[in-house]
Amino acid sequence: MSHPSHTDRDALLAAFDAELQPERFKDYGPNGLQVEGRREIARIVSGVTASRALIDAAIAARADAIFVHHGLFWRGMDGRVTGWMKQRLQRLLAHDINLFAYHLPLDAHAQWGNNAQLGRVLGWQPDQRFGEQDLGFAAPADFADVGALAAHVQAALGRAATVVAPEQVRPIRRVAWCTGGAQGFFESAIAAGADAFITGEISEQQTHLARETGVAFIAAGHHATERYGAPALAAHVAQRLGLEHRFIDIDNPA
Repeated sequence: MSHPSHTDRDALLAAFDAELQPERFKDYGPNGLQVEGRREIARIVSGVTASRALIDAAIAARADAIFVHHGLFWRGMDGRVTGWMKQRLQRLLAHDINLFAYHLPLDAHAQWGNNAQLGRVLGWQPDQRFGEQDLGFAAPADFADVGALAAHVQAALGRAATVVAPEQVRPIRRVAWCTGGAQGFFESAIAAGADAFITGEISEQQTHLARETGVAFIAAGHHATERYGAPALAAHVAQRLGLEHRFIDIDNPA
């Protein structure tokens, strides 16, 4: 769109809030407008994390607003504006760019969220929610074993995954997933009847649980599993408001 329409910053915030309903969630940081920029917005850049690299790319793209899953501020963090925090904020403020960030609300959205979009990419239709704040998704599946499932996940996401297979080989008839650092949801996924659980990261204890419970665990990458929600939601809102949108993927091996 060479000549995008404009909208007011408050109207854009209201549109994001209406979709994501952040008031429903107990989260680890503030959802919504984290850094105030110019009032009139025509161009939105979406990304996974408000890193310096993404901010610089958004400046080059002449963005008026950035929409991300991982913002700048988290509960319990050091509140001093020094070092990397100063560098990120300095760029946003110097170029008058708004920063919108939504964490758990973006994970949970039934259509545009990280979990819904990961299910779309992997070809699964969720029929169940589970875990804390109903963030986890589950669906029927049909794979001969965890090896076949892992090959499917790795091909769809374009990266290698850490796979812990149970001691006994069994077909995968039900999968559960929760993007990012949701390894703590593994026991809830087991209780939900999953044959395999897919998330971004793995901790030491999940290896033993997978081997002992017979439920496979696949850690496919925090960034790799969470790079679909932000562009989906931002594109949806931008289209509705007549704004220009561009997703910029800053590669991250984690």
